[in-house]
Amino acid sequence: MIAVSASKLSTADLNNLMRALEIDVVALTEILVPRGHRAEMGMIDAPAIHYNLKGSGRISINRGPNMQLMPHLLIIVPPNTPFSIEVDGGDGATRLINRDCWKRDEEGLLRVAVPNEKPEVVQICGFFNASFGQSVGLFRDLREPVVEQFEPSDKIDGKLREAMNELLSQEVGMGAMTASLLKQVIIALARRSLKSSQSWTDRFSILADRQITRAFADMVARPGAAHTVQSLAYSASLSRSAFMARFSEIFGRSPMAILRDLRMRLALPRPEGRAQGRQEGHRSGRHPARPGARALKIGSFVDACDCAGGN
Repeated sequence: MIAVSASKLSTADLNNLMRALEIDVVALTEILVPRGHRAEMGMIDAPAIHYNLKGSGRISINRGPNMQLMPHLLIIVPPNTPFSIEVDGGDGATRLINRDCWKRDEEGLLRVAVPNEKPEVVQICGFFNASFGQSVGLFRDLREPVVEQFEPSDKIDGKLREAMNELLSQEVGMGAMTASLLKQVIIALARRSLKSSQSWTDRFSILADRQITRAFADMVARPGAAHTVQSLAYSASLSRSAFMARFSEIFGRSPMAILRDLRMRLALPRPEGRAQGRQEGHRSGRHPARPGARALKIGSFVDACDCAGGN
């Protein structure tokens, strides 16, 4: 396979991908860790985004080496990856924040905090899915954390606080607004990475092959168009056989199978007609996904935390 830096992808292709990216917010959690304490969370089947609002401490991801936490540090953690956040006390020891300090309010917002203790580290942690259609997740194949240092002028904290306020308000359109705000954070992260000397976007298979990415970007931008394997191969400047082999290597499925998922997600008919599209969907055993079907419910999320990170 020919791997090309994502920073060399065309602006049009990247714009198409970012425009089509769908965000499902699983849960937002506020973590407040005072000196001499640590917070632990177990495995959740969704990527996690950590943004350190204030304070200095350490984070350990998947029981690995500690990483220094500083204000405005943003970290994307792969799915099913436990983590812990700690702040040293006077003697260097830390005490685990137990489940009695995990408080879920009526709106479902989870706060991890120690009563009557001033927090040293204040962090927003969000669990989410970022995907194209039903089967292509941007962060699902992430194998190591993504780390980027932002500045106060980037206003990432404002977007995440607004997302939390949306969850608390429970107003009409809350889900759409929360997803939109988190998508702005993901786009800001992508922009920062593309300007960095060590671009994390190169770690993603769907961005590693410029020719295949070009064809895939066309698919997500125009899922209702009369695409064929031949036309997509032409878009990628590849022979039909080379395109099929490289596309299947990256996505694990054929181009037409991925395209069918994109169309079903958007409830778009195949060019041959809506009825045939439904018949093919039934034959494949797949049905159009309900909006947010991939996201865990807030209550289930908290239950999963209790099971995964139990004392």
